Amino acid sequence: MARSLRVAVVARAVMPLHGIGGLERSVHDLVRHLAARDVAVTLITPPPRADAPRVVPAFSSPRVVVRHVPYVTFPGANRRGTTILDRSTAYPLFGLRAGRAALVLARGGAIDIVHGFGASVLGYALARRQATAPLVFNPQGLEEFGATGSPPWPKRVGYAPLRRAVRVCARAADAIIATDASLVPAMSRHLHPRPGQVHVIPNGIDLAAADRLAAVADGGRIRKQHGLTPEETLILSVGRLEFNKGFDVLAAALGRANQPGGSLANTSWRWVLVGTGPFSREIEAAAVAHGIAARTLFAGRATEADVHAWYEAATLFVHPTRYEGSSLVTLEAMAHRRAIVATRAGGLPDKVRPGVNGWLVEPGDSAALAAALTDALSGRERIAQMGQRSREIVEREFAWPVLVEQQLALYESLLKSAVRP
Repeated sequence: MARSLRVAVVARAVMPLHGIGGLERSVHDLVRHLAARDVAVTLITPPPRADAPRVVPAFSSPRVVVRHVPYVTFPGANRRGTTILDRSTAYPLFGLRAGRAALVLARGGAIDIVHGFGASVLGYALARRQATAPLVFNPQGLEEFGATGSPPWPKRVGYAPLRRAVRVCARAADAIIATDASLVPAMSRHLHPRPGQVHVIPNGIDLAAADRLAAVADGGRIRKQHGLTPEETLILSVGRLEFNKGFDVLAAALGRANQPGGSLANTSWRWVLVGTGPFSREIEAAAVAHGIAARTLFAGRATEADVHAWYEAATLFVHPTRYEGSSLVTLEAMAHRRAIVATRAGGLPDKVRPGVNGWLVEPGDSAALAAALTDALSGRERIAQMGQRSREIVEREFAWPVLVEQQLALYESLLKSAVRP
C-alpha cells in the first residue's frame, strides 16, 4: 500500500493499563507489533486503572494513539468484566460507546480497518452498513457460550445479553478470528459464520521478551528465594484462582500420586501455584483434604519477571483447567522449554501434542491427570526433550513475528475485496 495502513484496535482491556490477563496481553502485543510494522494504530480502550504505570513504552510509539472510552460498572466491581452481571451489562454498554468511537473514525476516513475484541465493537457492528472500513472480529475464547460445552445455568442465563451482543458483532464482521483451530467447531456452533468468514490466527507470545524476562539463573534464584532446593521436583501452575482453572482437580491428582506406592510418594517435590483469585480458599482446602498442604506453595501475585523465573525453575508445567480460551500461560511455559500436562479444553490441543511436548487428559478427571503426572515424571531426560519441542512449536507457530504477518495478510485481503457502497 502506498500509505501506512491505519487500524483501530478496540478492546475492553489491555496490558498494563488494566492488568495482565490473556486478553490484556493479546491486545498489547497486537498493538505493539502492528506499530513495529509501520501500521498506524488507534487503540480504543477504557481509562487506565489507578495502579497502572504512568508510562507505557509500547504506547509511546508515534504510530500509536490511545483513545479512552469510559467503562461504567457497579460500585466495587473491577474493569476486567469478570462477573456475570458486569459482563452482561457494563461490558456491552462499553461496546456500544467504543464501537461508535470507531465508527466516527471510519466515517471520517481516519482508519482503514476496525479490529475488535469481543463485544467491545458492538456500536460499530450495529452501524456496520454506515462505514466502509472492514470489521475484523476476535471473540476470544467464547466463555459466555461455554465454548466446547454448555455453561452452568447461572452463566447460561446471566450471559444471555452478552451472547446476543457477540452474535451481532459476528454477523457484522467481514472476518472472524479463531484463536485456535480446535475452537472452530464451537465457533461454528455458536456464531454460525458464513463460509470463508473464519480465519485461524492464534494468540501468541513475544519470545524475545520472554527470554529477556528470565533465564536459567533466574530459575535458580527464585527457587532459593522460596527455600526450594535444586534437586526438588517442581510442579508449576499459573493462573487466576477460580473454579474454571481446575486447580482443585490437580490437588486431588497430586494426592493420588503421593499415596504410598504412587509416583511421588518417595520423591522430594513441591507444587507451586502462582496467582490469586476468589477460589483460593477452596484450593487450599483441597490441598489439605488430599494430604499435600505441606507440599504446596501458594506463591500469590507475582511480577511478570518472577512468573517467567518460575517457568525456568519448573520441572513440569501443569494446566488442569476445566475451561480455557487460548492459554497464554501454557505458551509461556513452552517458550521456556517446559513439557506440559494439560486438559483437552479450549485451544490447548493446538499447543500440547501428546507424545511430542506433553500430555492431554479430559477436564475434571483427577485419575487421568494423576496417571499423566506419573508418566511425565518417570523420565527427566524425556521431559527435557519434550520441553525443547515446546520451544520449537512456539517459534514456528505462536511467535508474534509470525502472527503479525498473518494479521497483515488478512487486513490486506479484506481491503482488496471490500465492496464500496
